[in-house]
Amino acid sequence: MKVAVYTLGCKVNTYESEYAIKEFKKRGYDIVDFSCDDADVYLINTCTVTNTSDAKSRKMIRQARKKNKHAVIAAMGCFTQIRDNDNAIMDYVDVVIGNTNKSSIVDLIEEYIKNKKNILKIENVLETNFDDMELDSFSTRTRALVKIEDGCENFCSYCIIPYVRGKVRSKNPEKVIEEVKKLVNNGYKEVVLTGIHTGHYGSDLNDYDFSDLLSELEKIDGLDRIRISSIEITELNDKFLNVLKNSKKIVNHIHIPLQAGSDHVLKLMNRKYDKSYYLNKINKIRKIRPDMAVTTDVIVGFPGESKEDYNDTLNFVREVNFAGGHVFPFSSRRGTPAAKMAGQLTKEEKHIRCKGLINIFEELEECYYKKHISNTVLVIPETYKDGYLTGHTDNYLKVKLEGCKELIGNEVKVKLYEYEDKILMGKIV
Repeated sequence: MKVAVYTLGCKVNTYESEYAIKEFKKRGYDIVDFSCDDADVYLINTCTVTNTSDAKSRKMIRQARKKNKHAVIAAMGCFTQIRDNDNAIMDYVDVVIGNTNKSSIVDLIEEYIKNKKNILKIENVLETNFDDMELDSFSTRTRALVKIEDGCENFCSYCIIPYVRGKVRSKNPEKVIEEVKKLVNNGYKEVVLTGIHTGHYGSDLNDYDFSDLLSELEKIDGLDRIRISSIEITELNDKFLNVLKNSKKIVNHIHIPLQAGSDHVLKLMNRKYDKSYYLNKINKIRKIRPDMAVTTDVIVGFPGESKEDYNDTLNFVREVNFAGGHVFPFSSRRGTPAAKMAGQLTKEEKHIRCKGLINIFEELEECYYKKHISNTVLVIPETYKDGYLTGHTDNYLKVKLEGCKELIGNEVKVKLYEYEDKILMGKIV
């Protein structure tokens, strides 16, 4: 039987989809591209972080049913977690789960194939444990995701995720370490630690936290790079900074969400810091790692964001001197405090503000890239095409160089000589 899987949203979803694919393969299913019109099973791993995510989730579910009216359509994830009564979607789907039982999705699909009875399994995410999954390989040959945590308890005023992902749950440290060792034994040089609130790992464990896990992973022979998918500025405590200072494997790239560069807006968002706190932590990081690439996320057009607030954000982004960033227009999520706030901005105004901030991030990114011209760096090639390899440095610079595909997955010393369209050209030393 043929199975097609489509993933929306974050790296956690990507990991969970990879696990489902692994389970399908173990049972003899053939994995095909989602564009295939004759798959026997279509699985959509959904997202609900914004209104656009909702629209894409609906679209892919409906599209799957149109492709093959006889196929089994299954949907799981954040969108379905709060859409169990959405008849416009449920009429298209045979198997529906939310953010629990994802490790059992193949079992549930096979149960439907056997009994031909629709399955709707949406459970309370506030009363669940970590859903254990393990991968020893990944679709990419060089970089593997490792899900170490689920859930968030920050309750930022704009965010629906705590309501659909539940409380913080951490993967057993021994299981994380064992999974990383298996990936390394299978040739992976780099792992990306990911979660809904990655840096809060261990808050539900006894006397064990994220820094402890990083210290343990540092000891694994054959692991060259440890990358953190994202971490909150409030989690960069002295213990973490000390681990960062002494680590030879944590990469020179860290993604720290900012969300706003206005203290007024940060307070409305229920973020747990102000600009002074944020900048102080960034400066501490740069004392330890002067060339650290710091990237971020920013939401513009938040309810009550004045033009002065917006300009504060533009100026603060320049002051921090990020190496790049993602910009999102505020998306009103029903059930969150921000959805009811006064001062909602128009779609047009949010678009204008997004464009202005994107331009600044592009300038900063280009500047960060160009300052590395003439440097010699280590690159792990990831793809090969027409005599050229493409890969990333540890500080996540994208590099293109001439070489053979046998070099994929191996660290290569490269001298950078030119910047061209968001990529650095290099030659093997």
